[in-house]
Amino acid sequence: MDVPAAGRPAAAGSPAGLLVRWLLVGEWRAHPLRALLAIVAIAVGVAMGFAIHLINAAAFNEFSAAIQSLAGQADVQVSGREAAFDEAIYPYLATHAGVALASPVLELDAALADAKGSLKIVGLDPLRAGVISPDLTGVPEAGRAADVLGDDTIFLSPAAQAWLGKRRGDTLRVRAGTRDFSIRVAGPVLRARSGQRIGVMDIGAAQWRFGQVGKLTRVDLKLRDGVDRGAFERSLAAELERAYPGRFRVARPNDANQESRNNNLSRAYRVNLTVLALVALFTGAFLVFSTQALSVLRRRSQFALLRVLGLSRRALLRQILLEGASLGVLGALLGILGGYALAAAALRFFGGDLGAGYFTGVHPQVRFTPVAAVVFFGLGLGTALLGCLAPAWEAARARPAIALKSGNDEAALARLARVWPSLICLALAGVFSFAPPVFDLPLFGYFAVALLLVGGIGLMPRLAASTFRLLDRFMQARTALSSAPSPVLTLTLARLANAPGQASIALGGVLASFSLMVAMGIMVASFRTSVDDWIRHILPADLYVRSSGGGNTGAFGPGEQRLLAAVPGAAQVAFLRTRPLSLDPARPDVTLVARDIDAADPGRLLDLVGAAAPLPPGARPAWISEAMGDLYGLAPGRTVTLPLGGKPQAFFIAGVWRDYASQSGSVIVRLPDYRALTGDAGVTDAALWAAPGVPVERIEAGLRALPFGAALALARPGDIRAISLRIFDRSFAVTYLLEAIAIAIGMSGVAATFSAQTLARAKEFGMLRHVGVTRGQVLRILAIEGGALTALGVLTGFALGLLISLILVYVVNPQSFHWTMQLHLPWALLLGVAAVLLAASVVTALVSGRYALSGGPVRAVREDW
Repeated sequence: MDVPAAGRPAAAGSPAGLLVRWLLVGEWRAHPLRALLAIVAIAVGVAMGFAIHLINAAAFNEFSAAIQSLAGQADVQVSGREAAFDEAIYPYLATHAGVALASPVLELDAALADAKGSLKIVGLDPLRAGVISPDLTGVPEAGRAADVLGDDTIFLSPAAQAWLGKRRGDTLRVRAGTRDFSIRVAGPVLRARSGQRIGVMDIGAAQWRFGQVGKLTRVDLKLRDGVDRGAFERSLAAELERAYPGRFRVARPNDANQESRNNNLSRAYRVNLTVLALVALFTGAFLVFSTQALSVLRRRSQFALLRVLGLSRRALLRQILLEGASLGVLGALLGILGGYALAAAALRFFGGDLGAGYFTGVHPQVRFTPVAAVVFFGLGLGTALLGCLAPAWEAARARPAIALKSGNDEAALARLARVWPSLICLALAGVFSFAPPVFDLPLFGYFAVALLLVGGIGLMPRLAASTFRLLDRFMQARTALSSAPSPVLTLTLARLANAPGQASIALGGVLASFSLMVAMGIMVASFRTSVDDWIRHILPADLYVRSSGGGNTGAFGPGEQRLLAAVPGAAQVAFLRTRPLSLDPARPDVTLVARDIDAADPGRLLDLVGAAAPLPPGARPAWISEAMGDLYGLAPGRTVTLPLGGKPQAFFIAGVWRDYASQSGSVIVRLPDYRALTGDAGVTDAALWAAPGVPVERIEAGLRALPFGAALALARPGDIRAISLRIFDRSFAVTYLLEAIAIAIGMSGVAATFSAQTLARAKEFGMLRHVGVTRGQVLRILAIEGGALTALGVLTGFALGLLISLILVYVVNPQSFHWTMQLHLPWALLLGVAAVLLAASVVTALVSGRYALSGGPVRAVREDW
């Protein structure tokens, strides 16, 4: 037989090429189920990761395009650090040198009287917006061109019409404060993007109808021909900063800062989902390892014979790597196709936010991205090659004379018992777990998790050997004192104690799947429990009242606040006002919360974290969220400057509080301080405490009896808690799915590994039958062996999973989302999955044992394996 020279690949039609195909196809024919499981594991990991990338890329691109469409063809935008600013700046901008046209804009999220949610309404000057934002031009009915200037008309995008069920001529009821009014749908918006829910009104009508007279949210500028946009932008920004310090920002539409703001909204969420998807790919890598390791062990004498006949080490190494690569190629290709199909289905039926609420109001379409496909294909192929590298290297280094001998399998696995590489991995994991984030992402935290998994799995051979040898010695000591030793238990422990390498392959499958399940289960349970406790803490009142279920146009004026405070049965009423503020053009807006809060006892209403700072005399206190402290480098005892009332205002940071509602940061100030600085007397929420002995139903009835009672949205703390937890579960639905997939792949790998090991020991079972061990005793040996291995894997997996969960809870989560949580262990879930794994391993061992024993002891002994 001709064999290829070292370093030269075999030609497809050469005898060596035929040998390569025979070995590859023959192995697949002999064990198709194991190969199929490995391919499926790789495919699932690649598909989930690729699908999540496609979904988020499509949603993010469409979200950015929707924002760009609102800006139209403006060269420069002037916006305020506060939600709205005085329109007195408009004449200055419109007559500025270099400006050809200035278009004022007022954007509102209008609360709807007859539907849940809110509608984005853009108030424009139709005469100017037609040049800068032609796509947002309303299309009136023939003969009714004046509708674009009407004070009771609105133009809806196709997506908004479909969502609201409105057509031309229908009436839409919206809410301003506690007052509902009707506006007529005058027609469609000219060219709104697919899925974009917006309405367009005349800006004067919008200001009047929603109580925003004299207010704008931005001014779009079209520059004269020949004006350098960059120089103009820098010059105007400097002028406005001198005249109105800290009040305005000047930027190009969708510039780098805007792109960064949009990207930061969901980046941590997208990255964490992708990492969780790669967990399934990692589990698939170990399944490839176990498949190839068992295959190489079973064919050691075959490979040794080929070496004796002239096959080089390099050719043998290439052959085994080719077998693993074939699994990776097929799995990665199936994963790319499955990921694209999964992304298309998810975008069609569930939208682009995967339940997290980042990209509402857009309808993205999946687009195949070749670069990402190549990357994920490479991940799948690399995972498979990594999984088969150790078995291939061992087979290539084995001495043919020794490998030809029967019963040397454990010697081939001796190198797996080396401890120092695993200890290095664990030490590096400990070091990386204390490293800071990189680009606001916990990259070192992810490395620490990966190193913990690799180090833990690498310790399994030594752990298995030590554990089962200790049990074997204990059993021998008991046997010496007993007159009736158990042969089944004795043989089982002797096998496990003296073949730790083969046991570790099965143990690694249990460890990989169970430890990852434990880690993700603890992380999600800790987050959910912490959110639940946080909600209970920050909602101490008996009843909460809002004027609408969404949007930013619902509010209570001073007269309505007096009526709320005088509701019969209410012992105390506290008010709250929220609004967005921009502190950094490159970051999303923070949430300002002005509420009735006692500076001497803020912990009664806030979930405070860490030590507080004593308030200096005369200072205005503020309490920042954990996210705001991390993102802006703030801490108690320092000063934060907030743009309020048209100028920068200094606040003393008195403490830090935990806020799970805002990832981009929030700051709380006292309501009297806010009113004194802004002159804004309105509030958005009210909290009512019932007097002793007064039922909440009586207060609810009193609220409904108010003149504006029909417009009120009432909620008890339990209702808010239930809704919040439902939103949480919806946001983590993909996490639950990925966790279930990782567990399913891990259990499949455990079953395949136990099955392969049991079937490969047919000769061993035949010898046991010849020396008098009964069929039932062999099956009991297998059952105890499978249960013992799985129990050790579960115990070790719990310890390793707990360590990984500590990194997820105390490193990855704070560095990703900038909030902390308490550790909580979901014992019911952990014990349930452990029981299922234990039962599955025992059943697999019994079923495989019955098949291995079906040929009879004589044939088993005569088999040459």
